[in-house]
Amino acid sequence: MSASKRLWQLADECATLDRAARLAQDWLALRCRQDAEEAAWVVFLSGDLGAGKTTFTRGFLRACGHQGVVKSPTYTLVEPYALDGFTLYHFDLYRLGDPDELEFTGARDCFGERAICLIEWPEKADAALPQADLHCDLRVEGAGRRLSVSAGSLRGAKWLAQTS
Repeated sequence: MSASKRLWQLADECATLDRAARLAQDWLALRCRQDAEEAAWVVFLSGDLGAGKTTFTRGFLRACGHQGVVKSPTYTLVEPYALDGFTLYHFDLYRLGDPDELEFTGARDCFGERAICLIEWPEKADAALPQADLHCDLRVEGAGRRLSVSAGSLRGAKWLAQTS
């Protein structure tokens, strides 16, 4: 598999949390070497209901230092988490009726500098979203999950290349 695409078999919820944490740790290391003035990092999370997108986000957030509850922002569309030196925005666009609704949430401001945006159901917003650095696709496979991650940008390719 190429450096711009990776595939992992995740046996259970713990494996999903662990894989997300590893991606977060790699992102934190890469972020420290990047220009702090760059636009937000963007991660698309795709997959069916119950595939583990919010679980993935929980693992990512915990690796970034968040200790509290991680809930799916299904009705609020976005939940911000102020972390050490940056903000993580967790979007859940499942209930988005029209991509134009995203503009009314103030989402454009979330894509500013010193942020990372994890976006569940990005296909609901069409072209209203910026280009993703990573595309993560979670699929149920038996009792576990299959996580396919591909780079959507040069930054995403660098991120994925350093991930074990």
